[in-house]
Amino acid sequence: MQTVLFHETIFGPIHSRRLGTSLGVNLSPVDGKICSFDCLYCEAGYNAQGPGKSGLPPRDRVARLLEEKLRAMHAAGDRLDVITFSGNGEPTLHPDFAGVIDDTIALRDKYFPEVKISVLCNSTQLHRPDVCEALKRVDNNILKLDSAIESTMRMMDRPGSTAFTVDKVISQLEGFEQQAIVQTMLTRGTHDGVTVDNTTDAEIDALIEAYRRINPREIMLYTIDRPTPERTLTRVPVEELRAAATRITSATGIPVQVSG
Repeated sequence: MQTVLFHETIFGPIHSRRLGTSLGVNLSPVDGKICSFDCLYCEAGYNAQGPGKSGLPPRDRVARLLEEKLRAMHAAGDRLDVITFSGNGEPTLHPDFAGVIDDTIALRDKYFPEVKISVLCNSTQLHRPDVCEALKRVDNNILKLDSAIESTMRMMDRPGSTAFTVDKVISQLEGFEQQAIVQTMLTRGTHDGVTVDNTTDAEIDALIEAYRRINPREIMLYTIDRPTPERTLTRVPVEELRAAATRITSATGIPVQVSG
C-alpha cells in the first residue's frame, strides 16, 4: 500500500508546479494520514494506512520548527516564494489551525515579509467559522472543488461525512469570492469497475456553472503527477487541460492556471 509522503512537520523547500519555491508545513502525523477525504488520486495514499503513532504536531512545536527553518534560510540568503500548508492529510483538521496560521503570519513577517502563505484545503471544514476566518488571513487559500456533480465528487474524493455535499460546498465557497483560488484535479480511470471521469463535457459545464457562482480570483486546473492509490487513473494531457482552461475562461472571465 502506498504510504505517506512527508515524514517531517516542516519539509523542503521543494519546487511546486503551481507555487514556486515552497517550504511545506505538514499539520498531519509524520507517520500516518488523517484526512476528511479519501481521494482515489491522493499521492499520500489511502486513509486505510492509518493515522500512525506520532499524532498531530502541537501548535508550539510547529512554530518552533518553522522559526528554526526560516531563521536558517534567512541567514543563508536562500530563496523562498511561499510557505505552503499541505502534507499527509487535511491541514484544517488540526484543532489549533487558526492559531498556527497566526504564528505563521508573524514568523513570515519577521523573516521573509515578501513571501506568500498558501493553504491547500479540501473544503470540508468550511462550515467552521474559525477555519474560514483563518483562511481569509492567508495570501492564497486554495480550495478544492473536483466536480460539481455529486456522484462524481463522492466517487473521486470519497468524503468521510455524508453531510458534505456539492451544493453545500459551492455555497460555502461563494463566501470567499475574490479571496479564493479554486483548485480542480482532472483525471479519469475506473474504480471497482466503475468509470471515473471528471473531464467530460457535462463535467466541465457543471464546473463552469459552479465557478460562476463562486467567482474566485483564479482557478487552478491540474492532473496527477505521481503514482496514485487507484492505479487505473491516468494523467490528462496538458493540451486537454489548456483547452478546458480556455473554455472555462471564455465562459466565466476567470483566469485559469494550468499545471500539467
